[in-house]
This record gives sequence, structure tokens and C-alpha cells, in this order.
Amino acid sequence: MNEPHPPHRQDRQDRQDRQHTQEVPPAPERVVVALAAPERPYEVRVERGVLATVGEVLGERARVAVVSQRPVADHHARAVLERLGGRARLFLVDDGEGAKSLATVEDLCRGFVHHGLARSDAVVALGGGVVGDVAGFAAAVYHRGVDVVQCPTTLLAMVDAAIGGKTAVNLPEGKNLVGAFHQPLVVLADPDTLATLPAAEVRCGLGEVAKYACIAAAEGDRFGIAALVAARADDLRRGDPEVLTDVVRRAAAHKAAVVAADPRETRGRREVLNLGHTVGHALEAYGHFTRTHGEAVAIGLVFALELAAALGRIGAAEADAGRAVVAALGLPERLPPGEAPPAGELVELMRRDKKAAGGLTFVLPGPDGIGRVDDPPPEALAAAFTAVGVDVAGTGV
Repeated sequence: MNEPHPPHRQDRQDRQDRQHTQEVPPAPERVVVALAAPERPYEVRVERGVLATVGEVLGERARVAVVSQRPVADHHARAVLERLGGRARLFLVDDGEGAKSLATVEDLCRGFVHHGLARSDAVVALGGGVVGDVAGFAAAVYHRGVDVVQCPTTLLAMVDAAIGGKTAVNLPEGKNLVGAFHQPLVVLADPDTLATLPAAEVRCGLGEVAKYACIAAAEGDRFGIAALVAARADDLRRGDPEVLTDVVRRAAAHKAAVVAADPRETRGRREVLNLGHTVGHALEAYGHFTRTHGEAVAIGLVFALELAAALGRIGAAEADAGRAVVAALGLPERLPPGEAPPAGELVELMRRDKKAAGGLTFVLPGPDGIGRVDDPPPEALAAAFTAVGVDVAGTGV
């Protein structure tokens, strides 16, 4: 149900309305994560066939460890290994979130020793978010840090996980609780690899695309991603190669700008990228990672929008517009009947979130863009939980 917007939010709503009617601006031609010293800037190269340049990128390094998973390796590892020559060795990790463990990192590091990998050598992460995380973390800790080249092969990794240097593994207590910041030498995002993805994997990546569209709608849509999603949602859902390449380039540019402003998430700016992730990560952990990241984030986005509306940070129309983005991309807006975890258990999982300052912490849209909110009142939480299908009866939420 739409409600009139308070006067102080009307200008922002007018800007969002224009985004849905204006032409989509051109995508950036070049994406650079412009980090300041002592960090080094690096490119995110989004172009067809760019995976073939991996040998040139790594120059004269004596040895290279290529980390991947069997389904990805079957499609892409041979070409990468041929480009790298006899100096490269392939290391395979298991599929799924279960592979994001300290045991996997130990196995990789021991394999690197037997391969003779030195500090002057490099690791190539060839795969999706799981591979990027475990290979990146192994590179961060092996010999106290060796170079890593991120070669994402999923939509999720291209638009988000491969950019920004966050690497981590899970613990039984929660997702991404052990990790390190380790910026890559370069990101080689080859859209041709998306043609090998199952439809479910593309849908998973669209959860992060929806996140960027919601952030952009709240903050001016500098890179045109909200406008693109509004105009081409059907094509994105169908996996149109040209539109997917376009959205990858825009999302990469958006994330690169945020990371450059706050490389280690110490200045508050990078927190905006966690929109929808507090509840999303809790849903993943509760279901032992059987729910895809994209679906969990989509539900988390709806929760965040409804929580922001319940707190009066945005109007009902803005929350409805965000839900429409989620729905247009074919993503779930709420949990199916009978699959919702108890609200109390979700709250406990959210308290373990890395952003939490001893209680519950969310990033939510508001009149000045995306901002941090600590410990919202129980009645607002109850409204948001109810909106995504979580029963709050008898929980004290």
C-alpha cells in the first residue's frame, strides 16, 4: 500500500522516479580500484576473452597455483593452464559453502609448499565466490602474502565478491568469520564464462545486482545501474550476454568507487555494500548454506527496506519500489510458508555479524542515502520480519 511521502523525502523520490524514465547512461569503459598508497591500484577488466591475458598479467613469475572447482575447471582450466605453461599447477577445492573452511586453506597452503610456490609467485582464483574466498585467503596467509589474480566465472563473483580484497572462510558459528583483506593484482572478468552457468547461478548473482540497484536508487545512480535494471530486468533474468556484460561493468565500477574510498571498512563508507546482508547471512547460516546467497540477500533487501520504512527513514513508496526491483529480477521477496526460521534464532545469528557493535546493526536506506542503524526497536523489527514471512509471535521481537 502506497502512502504520501513526507515533504523532506519528496525530492529524493522525484529523483528515483526520473531514474525509471530516463535513458540508461553509457557504462564506464575502464574500471580501476584507485587505492591510495601503501595499497596499489588495480584494474577490473570486464571484456570478452580477457581470461586469455592471464599469462601476460603474471609476467615472469616462476610458479603459479591455479585454484578452482571441478565444474569450473572442466570448462576453463585447460585454457588458463596453457596460457601459463609448465609453471602452473591446478588445485581443486570442493563445491559449495562447505569448502570455505580453515581445513581447505590448510590443504591449499600445503599444496603450495609441494609446488614450490615462493613469495614472488602468484595464485590464480578461477571460479565463483567460494574459490575467490578460499584462494584469496590462502594467498593472504601463505608466506605472509603472495599475489592473487581474481578470475571470476560467476555473475555473483564478477559484480561483487572478486572486487575489494575481502577473503574469508566460515566457522560453524557463522559466515566469513575468519579472513583477511588481500587486494588482487588484477581482476579478469570474462563475460564469456557466464555462458556456461546454469540458470540458477545467474539468478544467484542477480541478488547482488538487486542490491546495487537499491543502493544506487538511494544515492543518485552514478553508474546507471538502477536505470539499467529498470529498463532491462527481463533481459537480465533471461541471461542476455550483452546486458549481463553491461551490468557487470556498472556494478564493478560502483564497487570500485566504494572500495577506493574505504578499502578496509574503517571509514563507514564500505558498509553500504552490506545492504540486505545482515539478514541474508543469518538465513544462509540457519539453513546450513542450502539457500543460495542471492536468494538470501534478496529477502534481506526486502527486510531492510521494510525496516527502514517502519523506522520512518523512507516512505512506503520507496520500500515498494525496492521490492519491485527484487520481483522484476525473479527473486524471492519473502520466505516460503513453512521454511521461515524462528525470529529469535535469526536475531541470535545476526548478533554475531561482523558489523554488530554488541547488539544488532543494519545498513538501511534513509533521507541521506544508506546509513548505519544500531539496535532498532522491537516493533520495527517485528514489522520487517513479518514482511518477509517470519513469525514473531512469542519471541519478544
